[in-house]
Amino acid sequence: MNEVNDEKTLGKAAHAEKMVFPIGVPNDAFAQYFIGQSYLAPISDSQVGVFNVTFEPGCRNNWHIHHAEKGGGQILICVAGRGYYQEWGKKAIEMKPGDCINIPAGVKHWHGAAADSWFSHLAIEVPGENSSNEWLEAVDDEQYGKLS
Repeated sequence: MNEVNDEKTLGKAAHAEKMVFPIGVPNDAFAQYFIGQSYLAPISDSQVGVFNVTFEPGCRNNWHIHHAEKGGGQILICVAGRGYYQEWGKKAIEMKPGDCINIPAGVKHWHGAAADSWFSHLAIEVPGENSSNEWLEAVDDEQYGKLS
């Protein structure tokens, strides 16, 4: 194992020790919508979907919108590390353990890790009628680089 992989493995293990939820497996099904590596651990998939999403340092998802005709949206609860949430046209909000973000349906946003920190949040799918996700453009490096 090389030095970069050793550092990544140690960072991941240290982050995992700070959480009560598992980091999960590489989030390959949604990798095309992320810059960097994310991990996914389903916590509940009955009644309401609850997923622990973990981002390596610098990892973030693309801008996206949770659509619903009625209800819908998403709730994020930071459980470890440090990251960001940003709505289109607004300043990014830093997230630390215990922070909760309520995202109504129809709001364009992104979320992910700070450049120097692992980050995990519970993503809670708010039930809605005719719900769907629309994945959009990536958060560009210049815009992201201004956050840290």
